[in-house]
Amino acid sequence: MSARSGRYEVRAGGRQVTVTRPDKEMFPEEGITKADLVDYYRSVARPMLTHLRDRPVAMERYPDGYRGRSFFHKDVPDYFPDWIHRLEVPKEGGTLDMAVCDDAATLAYLANQACLTPHAWLSRTGGLDRPDRLIFDLDPPGDDFGVVRWAAFTVRDLLRDVGLRPAPMTTGSRGAHVLAPLDGKAGFDEARDFARLAAEVLAARHPDRLTTEIRKNRRGGRLYLDVQRNAYAQTAVAPYAVRARPHAPVATPLTWDELADERIGPRHFTLRTLPARLEQRGDPWAGLRRDRRSLTAARRRLDRLAREERAVPH
Repeated sequence: MSARSGRYEVRAGGRQVTVTRPDKEMFPEEGITKADLVDYYRSVARPMLTHLRDRPVAMERYPDGYRGRSFFHKDVPDYFPDWIHRLEVPKEGGTLDMAVCDDAATLAYLANQACLTPHAWLSRTGGLDRPDRLIFDLDPPGDDFGVVRWAAFTVRDLLRDVGLRPAPMTTGSRGAHVLAPLDGKAGFDEARDFARLAAEVLAARHPDRLTTEIRKNRRGGRLYLDVQRNAYAQTAVAPYAVRARPHAPVATPLTWDELADERIGPRHFTLRTLPARLEQRGDPWAGLRRDRRSLTAARRRLDRLAREERAVPH
């Protein structure tokens, strides 16, 4: 059927997925429709699923386009098809049925539900209480990505010093994430405490440029090292997810050399340009799982480093 007829089907991951209201404008200024959004997620499914598969997802949905009303949908609605993987997730006072995005058909279906941005857990279904990712969310005080770039390399150097193998990603918004793959043996309490201590060490080293202060009115123009995502049931924007910003920017994994390139900013890659980048350069995070390291060993090194730095008079 023609897209102009109001609905049609696409093939994704061996299934037929119905696209409804395909001409609905999701990014009116760019002429990006819901059909374009579905096609985008089909085109990036292979690399995106290597980072998204086996993780509960929260759906950031924009039924009226990116400038319209939005809501986070954590539970799976009754009308979702049976073939979408669901997981019963424990929460305070009960449980929650969440979607697990394991295949291209699910990505396409979520896009048809006006899910611009999937947000993924930092742990997998087989160990929900044990994260296999550590994230530092670098939130600049304004729109200066230069300070984000500097902070990302500063975080990288500390994490490498304690034995982790971090990787950078633009968020498609204002900042960047530095992600360190973990072996999934430590719990969220350990991960959060490690990230908090690492942020404190960095803020002590650079008190004029970095802060761990949660309250914005006390940051004094410094970049906030946000480690709050490193907790049970918290999520982070999925690699290659579209963001609700002008021009449909995409959260994009980078190499460290690319992050050093001043031509690349937080919204450099978009729904229109990202598929060609993947075709030409591949996924910079393709081997990320090989970089998993022990948080327990890293914490011993971080504790030692923190003690040594506290002992040095300033």
